[in-house]
Amino acid sequence: MSESVFTYAAPGLKFGRGASSEIGWDVQQLVGGARRVLLVTDPGVAATGHPERVAEGIRARGLDVTVFAGARVEPTDASMEEAIAFARDAGPFDAVVAVGGGSAIDTAKAVDLLLTNDGDLMDYVNAPVGGGRAPEQPLLPLVAVPTTTGTGAESTTICVLDVLALKVKTGISHARLRPTLAVVDPDLTMTQPAMVTASCGMDILCHALESWTARWFGDYDAKQPEQRVPYCGANPIADMWSEKALSLLAGAFRTAVRDGSDGEAREQMALAATFAGLGFGNAGVHVPHACAYPIAGRVRDYRPAGYPDDEPIVPHGMAVVMTAPAAFALTFEASPERHLRAAELLGGSAASGGPETLPDVLRGLIRDVGLPSGLAEIGYGEADVDDLVDGALKQQRLLDTAPIDVTADDLATVFRGSLHHW
Repeated sequence: MSESVFTYAAPGLKFGRGASSEIGWDVQQLVGGARRVLLVTDPGVAATGHPERVAEGIRARGLDVTVFAGARVEPTDASMEEAIAFARDAGPFDAVVAVGGGSAIDTAKAVDLLLTNDGDLMDYVNAPVGGGRAPEQPLLPLVAVPTTTGTGAESTTICVLDVLALKVKTGISHARLRPTLAVVDPDLTMTQPAMVTASCGMDILCHALESWTARWFGDYDAKQPEQRVPYCGANPIADMWSEKALSLLAGAFRTAVRDGSDGEAREQMALAATFAGLGFGNAGVHVPHACAYPIAGRVRDYRPAGYPDDEPIVPHGMAVVMTAPAAFALTFEASPERHLRAAELLGGSAASGGPETLPDVLRGLIRDVGLPSGLAEIGYGEADVDDLVDGALKQQRLLDTAPIDVTADDLATVFRGSLHHW
């Protein structure tokens, strides 16, 4: 029997220039009178002054604010455990506010989870890497304030991290991790360097494309209500958000990378990121994201411009899009019309109507925004394919959302086809 029910959920949303100046009022409405708030950010974002300005706005409403500015770009189990220990020592708290990119927001989700539920971080990490435990207690109200345009973390139930000992990127997934309120202020994104804008923009792109091409919710076996997960497959509501995100992105992405001071382009990118998050946060993502986790987790010495250079890093959006052309060539036959429609929305031509139409559009966009020419430029080669496949196969939660049944051989084809895009 096939599934006949899909689910949809989203945080409260406040969008617009200057919205971050109202967070004190927003938090006050969530927690009431004189209460304690934990604000989570990272050193780079803290240096912009945005988090302290937000903190002062909250204090002006009579609330006490403690700031943790040690979130790590591309967080690890170790960095999250450090943040959790800080919060436990400094608490108790009545609400959590995250100001930053997906890394700060994901760190705040982990902190919120472990402030309200017992056990250790790895107890909650998705199986088979971790224990896959579900939180039993409600979390504190979480207000997510993104300063980058791309991750969608302000809308989703996912918390992503690197497990250092295993050299794998994985996550925690549960509906209770979804922020209570997302405050999206495009003015906070104006300080993004070009490479950060390019990488985060590719995360928007892949969120929208993967949810748009995900397995249709009705193609799954019927589930009982307690079996349903936040990623329920493509559905009519998620489709609407994903399609609009692609059209917004097509009009603003190249401009935002080329001229970071273009306020209209920044606003359109922020709106695209929000729409994509509202789509994939329910439909799910699949092959490119599954492949991205080992690409980021096994990095050797790649250091992109615009990011902290104290250690190697492959930014999440960059890691995702590196395999996207080959991944969408693989999934084309599952829904040719959706792949061709996506190419059109991104400004390409569907005249040829073949499986390389969308991949060709993606390769052109990768080149135009200055991202690496393939996995080889990041430091991977043919000898790494088997290891990367092994890492991607661990992401069964994501692969289950793909519109086809993905094999190890399929993944090997994707990785080999992603070593060089031109």
